[in-house]
Amino acid sequence: MKKTINNTLWCLLFVQFSYAQIVSINKNADPALFREVPTLKFNKKKAAKKAVSQEEEPFKPSIQVGSIVHMYASYQQNGFGPGPGAGASREDTPGNDPDSWSKDFTLYRARVLVGGKLSKNGSFFLETDLPTAVGRGSGTNKNVKVSPIILDAQYEHKFGNHMAIAGLQLVSHNRNGLQGAAGLLANDFTFFQYPNNLFSDSPLQGNFGRDLGVNTRGFFLDDKLEYRFGMFTGRNTGTKNSDSALRYVGRVAYNFLDAEKDYYYAGTKLGAGKTAALALGFDAQGTYTAIGADFFLDVPLGEAGSITVNSAFSFLDGGTDTNSGTSFVGLIPRSTTQFLELGYYFKKSKLQPWIRYEKNNVNADGLVQIAGDDRVNTVNAFDDLNSATVLGGGLNYWFAGYNTNIRLSYTTWTQENTAGKSQTQGQIWLQTQFFIF
Repeated sequence: MKKTINNTLWCLLFVQFSYAQIVSINKNADPALFREVPTLKFNKKKAAKKAVSQEEEPFKPSIQVGSIVHMYASYQQNGFGPGPGAGASREDTPGNDPDSWSKDFTLYRARVLVGGKLSKNGSFFLETDLPTAVGRGSGTNKNVKVSPIILDAQYEHKFGNHMAIAGLQLVSHNRNGLQGAAGLLANDFTFFQYPNNLFSDSPLQGNFGRDLGVNTRGFFLDDKLEYRFGMFTGRNTGTKNSDSALRYVGRVAYNFLDAEKDYYYAGTKLGAGKTAALALGFDAQGTYTAIGADFFLDVPLGEAGSITVNSAFSFLDGGTDTNSGTSFVGLIPRSTTQFLELGYYFKKSKLQPWIRYEKNNVNADGLVQIAGDDRVNTVNAFDDLNSATVLGGGLNYWFAGYNTNIRLSYTTWTQENTAGKSQTQGQIWLQTQFFIF
C-alpha cells in the first residue's frame, strides 16, 4: 500500500507541475462571466477603472473561453459511499468486500467554459462537462470515450443592482449547493447538500445540481443583503390531464462584512477579503419541502493566515399526500442534514489543512414514505439503513491559487447494514486542479 501511494503521489505531482507551466490569464477577461471562479482574487481597482473606460467607449460584444479540470488518484475501500439501498446488505452485495481496497486514476471533471457580453446589461454563460468520469467503470468496464454534456446555459440581464438569470443553472437553498467547482475547500462537494437534485433519476430530476428555469437576484443595504428567488421545472410528473407543479427555490443572505457578488459562491477565499454571511433558504415542489440555514466565515486569523468555516442545517420532507398531482411520497423521506467544514490557510506556505463533517439522519414519516420492496422493513429499520455519517480531512496546496493546486484527503463513510452493524469505509484522494481563462 505504501509503495502504491508513493508512486501515485509522484505521478500526480509530475502531471500537476507540467500543467502549471502553461497556465495563463487573459488580462482583458472578466472573471465574473465565469461562474466557477471567485472574483475576490482579482484587482478591484483595475476592474473599476476598466468599467469606467467601457462606459466611455461604444459597446462591443465580447466572448472568452476557459477550462477547469479535476483529476485524481484514489485508494478506496470497497463499499465506500451510498450503499445499494435499504433492502440489501452492504456486505452481501457482489464485489462489495469491505475488507478489500481498490486503486484508480480518474479524470473527474473536464469542463469547457464560454462566457460573453451581449450588451451593456446582458451576458451569457455556457459550460460543458463529462456525464461520467473517465476511468474504471463497474466490473471489467473502463470509460475511455465520454461525450460531453451541457452543464450550464444561462442568460443574465442586469437592472441596476438586480438581475434575472434564465436557463440551466445551479439550484439550491443552501450555500454549498451553490458553490463553484474551482473554489471548493474540501476535495469535492458534499454528499447530502443537494442529493435529490444530482442526476436525472434523482427525485428532482436534476443535472449535477442544475435545473432549468428563471432566477432573480438582487442586493440591498449597500450590497450586504442578498436575495434569490427562482422558478424551475423540477420533477416532471405531469400526465395528459395534469401538469407538474413548478419548483420554487429562494434564499436570503446577509453579509456582515464584505459583500459577495459572485453568482456561484466560493468555498474558501484564500485570505482575500473578509466574509461573514448568514442565510436562510427554502426549496419546494408539490409535496416536497426543504428549509435550511447556513453560515459562512472567511476572515484573517492571526498573522499566519485566515480561517474558513462553512456550516449548514436542513430539514427535508417529501410529504405523505399520495393524491397530489406532484407527489414525492416514496421518493424523499423526512430527514435532516448537518454539514461543517473548517480550514486554515497559511498565506506564506500556501498550505491549507481542513476537516469536514456531514450527517444525514433519516426519520421517515410512516410506511407511506418507504417505497417499493423496502416496505417489508419497519420504519426504524429503514431510517437506520439510510442514515449515514461522513468524516474527512485533508491538506490543500494552493501554489498557484485557484488556477493550479493539489489536494490530499482521507474520508470515511459510516452506515448501518442489514445485520444491524455499523460499517465504516475509507477513501484516499490525491487530486489536482487547473483552471485557465
